[in-house]
Amino acid sequence: MTAPSTRSARRPTGSGPGRLLVAVYGVLALAATARGLYQVTTKWAEAPLAYALSLLAGLVYVVATYALARDRRTLAWATVGFELAGVLVVGTLSLVDVGDFPDETVWSGFGAGYGYVPLVLPFVGLWWLWRTGRTGAGRPPAPQTGPTSPPLRP
Repeated sequence: MTAPSTRSARRPTGSGPGRLLVAVYGVLALAATARGLYQVTTKWAEAPLAYALSLLAGLVYVVATYALARDRRTLAWATVGFELAGVLVVGTLSLVDVGDFPDETVWSGFGAGYGYVPLVLPFVGLWWLWRTGRTGAGRPPAPQTGPTSPPLRP
């Protein structure tokens, strides 16, 4: 008789509560990309660095949305990690060196223009990736596969 496995498969990132996370990323991806495209195509000369960063943020959210929805963990870890670094660096620079940021980006002021969602979201995303990537931690064992012997009778 084969012993039951103590490990279970990882939970897909886009399932259960992950659907809400993917939805929030999707909304932010649309909002940030639309804002960035508008700024780059109509007001580029006013604040090129800020507008380029807005468009970059939007593209990062698009890729993170895709990665989380399709359970592409390596890509999700990279994009959500980049998002966290971006919001922390740009958020800090936008407060310290206002001259380089004459207009707001998605990540300016740590995402103040978006209700600080850009600041909170990468922490939630990284936690969800960590949580769903663990195997066997408090979950029921995976179903048995393969042939099994019937129990022996005394």
